[in-house]
Amino acid sequence: MSEHPRAAQIAAAVKAGFVLDRRTALPALIGRHQDFLFVAGLAGTSKDIAALTDDGAHVYTMAGAMGGATMIGLGLALARRDRKVVVVTGDGELLMNLGSLATIAVMNPPNLAIVCVDNGYYGETGYQQSHTSLGVDLEKIAAGSGIKRTMTVQLESEIAGGARLIREGNGSSFVLLRVKPTDPPAYKRDFDPSACRVRFRSANLPR
Repeated sequence: MSEHPRAAQIAAAVKAGFVLDRRTALPALIGRHQDFLFVAGLAGTSKDIAALTDDGAHVYTMAGAMGGATMIGLGLALARRDRKVVVVTGDGELLMNLGSLATIAVMNPPNLAIVCVDNGYYGETGYQQSHTSLGVDLEKIAAGSGIKRTMTVQLESEIAGGARLIREGNGSSFVLLRVKPTDPPAYKRDFDPSACRVRFRSANLPR
């Protein structure tokens, strides 16, 4: 895609309230990444988390399994109740599996937080507008599904509140992080799913 359409998209997104830069806002929201186990959705969010953690052994990033991150995160949170689990997914991926929010609300593990990085576009397939840039509010859907602790972060002044929410432990939480449709970090992560599974499992099985 040429630079001119992308520039127009970014300008339109900023006007609509998608103003944060994902490269700085997400690390600020997460804080000390070593405190968490991560499941990262495919595309941009996997690059975000791999770059933040240097593709650490406490991270399971996904590729080609759109919609799976939230339910894998739920299973991990139930299996490792002694660890805080953070699912970092994008608006496009979450739209593929909205029903997972209802299941998470019913199970309500206190050690699970979901961060949805919402840029209003399907970045993996050519930056077409996603539903969220056309009026769909994923935080309201999460709250309507029964998740009691939700928040939208779209200004720098709101990041600290979002960071507190994902670290608290009195129920599952959902943070919608609205960002500009700019590119994620250019990080080359390991795409071998078997190797990543073995690495993650070996590092994070209960001792």
